[in-house]
Amino acid sequence: MKFDQKSTENNKINSVTDGNQSNPIVNRGGQTLYGNGLITPRKTANRLYGGYNHSQRFYGYQSSVDSFDIFYEFCSTAKVKETVDEVFATLHSIAITKLGYNFTAIGLVNTQSNCVNIKLLDRIGNTFSSRILLSETQNPIIQAFNNKTTININNIGFLNMPYMNNSPGMIIPMVSQNQCVGVFIAGSSSVEQHCNGILSVLIDYLSLFIINKELSEQVNQNIDVDALTGLKNHRGFQEALRNELKKAEKENKPVSTIIFDINNISQINREYGHAKGDEIIKLVSEKIKQNIRNADIAGRYGGDEIAVILPDLDNSEACYIAEYLNYILSCTLVDDIGPVKVSIGVATYPTCAKDQEKLLILAEQAMFISKNKGYKNGMSLVVTAQDINFWNDTALDSFAAVLAKRHAQLGINFEEELVKKFHSESLNSNSHLLDVVTSLAGAIDAKDTYTRGHSQSVSRYAEALARAINLPEEEVERIKLGAMLHDVGKIGIPESVLRKPTQLNDEEWEIMKQHPSIGVKKVLEPIESLRDLIPMVEHHHEHWDGSGYPAKLKGEQIPLGARIVAIADSFHALISDRPYRKGLSVDKAIEILKVGAGIQWDKNLVRKFIIIAPSLCTKV
Repeated sequence: MKFDQKSTENNKINSVTDGNQSNPIVNRGGQTLYGNGLITPRKTANRLYGGYNHSQRFYGYQSSVDSFDIFYEFCSTAKVKETVDEVFATLHSIAITKLGYNFTAIGLVNTQSNCVNIKLLDRIGNTFSSRILLSETQNPIIQAFNNKTTININNIGFLNMPYMNNSPGMIIPMVSQNQCVGVFIAGSSSVEQHCNGILSVLIDYLSLFIINKELSEQVNQNIDVDALTGLKNHRGFQEALRNELKKAEKENKPVSTIIFDINNISQINREYGHAKGDEIIKLVSEKIKQNIRNADIAGRYGGDEIAVILPDLDNSEACYIAEYLNYILSCTLVDDIGPVKVSIGVATYPTCAKDQEKLLILAEQAMFISKNKGYKNGMSLVVTAQDINFWNDTALDSFAAVLAKRHAQLGINFEEELVKKFHSESLNSNSHLLDVVTSLAGAIDAKDTYTRGHSQSVSRYAEALARAINLPEEEVERIKLGAMLHDVGKIGIPESVLRKPTQLNDEEWEIMKQHPSIGVKKVLEPIESLRDLIPMVEHHHEHWDGSGYPAKLKGEQIPLGARIVAIADSFHALISDRPYRKGLSVDKAIEILKVGAGIQWDKNLVRKFIIIAPSLCTKV
């Protein structure tokens, strides 16, 4: 048995008693004075133990008691306290110095441990702690608690304080709103009767404070708890993740997140009712909660999404946990439904992202990719954001789906995120560059339902025209890339303008005409290897007669690459459907190109293009 002894006056004594050593508090055949061993005293050694006489008045006790002054002092001090211990310390100080008690103790009920935890302070600052089981019905403390009645005792020996065994005292139940939250114990051999009345009023305050504190904690807990699953709700989960990321940053440690999406919940709700859907959500939540570490935090992230925070785990460790939970869930059967199926995404701080919102976006993106890939051997694939090829179609579609879902909450712009990712990409080869540029252009085309695939088609037409006029291969490849990015400036054009179902008015047209300059400033200028594409992107809307934009260049002032892209762009626009008209036939589009040759377009390039146009495309 170990006793931790602290001095209130600089003299600290640490004494450890061992079964093989002499123990001054062991007697009667080795039985300790602490009875059943549940009481674990902690006391501070002090030279005043010698000659401690509990019949004396001590240190500033006032024989004349003014109840009003006591109430005022207590209330003015206690009202600024935030914890039960702080209010108890205030009451203890007054009980000792004003009312003449030798010690006070507070015993609070712990329903989970089925006991009363007691903290006792004496007059000279010694601290004791004890634990009394609620099943010990003969113990005066439990009797006072159960019966809600004050019990006066002549000897507090049952508290196992050897130097005060003969002290009398009283045990006062702490009752507020007919609820007993614990007991208060005060000891003295001679206290004026009216002091007991004052003490009772102060104890009522302490009892009310404890009740209010418990209610406040319950309310705060309920704010962050999902009613269906008992896990943290979205708000609570976000707050918990915020705290864990701060801790991880400070300690230079990883934090991983896993997002589970329960598949087919909408279909289950339609076919079997929402009660069945709720049953599955609760079941998945319970299985996850049962199989994660104590330090891990689970929350209901969305309607059918459960997320887990894994402090101190890197990406590989988090994936192992995700695989394990995936297996557990795949073995869980639901009546009428069969095995539970989920999609799982993992993201880790700081390797995947350092920003909390981006970390969760990447975890969701990984989860969507898992959903897209389906199942293998009855289980879904665990996808980690660390291994995602961001620029493939599935990843881009998943990223767009996540941001579309969260846009209203976070104000995150899909295209802005794409450009940031584009600028951070290591473009280490021509083929890699082409893949990334193609993906970027395709994602931006997707802003306009009527121009999906437009950039790729324009790139193909421009490449063919460049070859038809026998440009060097290096220049052909440059034009191919420039054509792919010719409309990248639409990233800065509002969707209300891009998707307008009728022709643009003058004000809207002025907005649309800014997209070449926007593409240059936002996308191309920051990347040195792409700056030679700037003339094509910036001037592909210039006209041979000088009536175009943005610089009103004319004739051969317009860069050759831009003249090629202009023809390819116009041709595809003519044969494509638009909100306000159907696409034209290839023959009709060629006729329009002929009419505009020498006015809008370079006539020599038009002559070459109309020869190859019929073999380049089918009407889209």
